[in-house]
Amino acid sequence: MTEFALFDTPIGHCGIAWDDDVIVGLQLPEARVADTRTRLRDRFDDATERAPSPTVQAAIDAIDASLRGEADDLVDVPIALDRVPPFARRVYEVVRTIPAGETLSYGEVAAAVGSPGAARAVGQALGRNPFPLVVPCHRVLAAGGRIGGFTAQGGTSIKAEMLAAEGVTPRP
Repeated sequence: MTEFALFDTPIGHCGIAWDDDVIVGLQLPEARVADTRTRLRDRFDDATERAPSPTVQAAIDAIDASLRGEADDLVDVPIALDRVPPFARRVYEVVRTIPAGETLSYGEVAAAVGSPGAARAVGQALGRNPFPLVVPCHRVLAAGGRIGGFTAQGGTSIKAEMLAAEGVTPRP
C-alpha cells in the first residue's frame, strides 16, 4: 500500500510517496501546499497520508539538507526503479551518479547510457522523472551549460534555485 507525507524544504512543501520504505515518488512544491497534496493523490490514487517511517524520514532529512546546500548525492535513498521503463531507468541511474555541485549535459547523459544522439529522449525521460531531487534531473543542462528546460512548478527558476544551492550557476 502506498503512503505519502508532505514536508517543508527551503523551496516549499514537497511530497514523498513510498511502499514498504522504498520511495515510489517525490513531488516538488506546487503553488500551494494543498496543490502538492492533490498532485500526489492524483499520481497515487490509493495512497494514504501517514507519518513517515524512520527510513523515509531519513530520506526526507537528506533531501532537506541537500536543498539547504549541504552536499548530499542522495544515492542511499531507496527508489523504485523497477517501476520505470528500461531507457528511463538507465538515464536515472546515470543521473544519480552526478555529484552535488556538478552537471552533465543531456548529450553527455545520452552517451553514458549508450545512446549518443538521444539527448531529446534523455530530456523526455527526465521530464517524467518520478523522483526529482533523488534523481537529480536539475543537474542536467542543455549544451553549452545553459539551463535547459524543467517541468516542475516554477520551471527553470526553481531549477536555477536548486543548482544555486549546490554552487552551480548555469549560463544564460
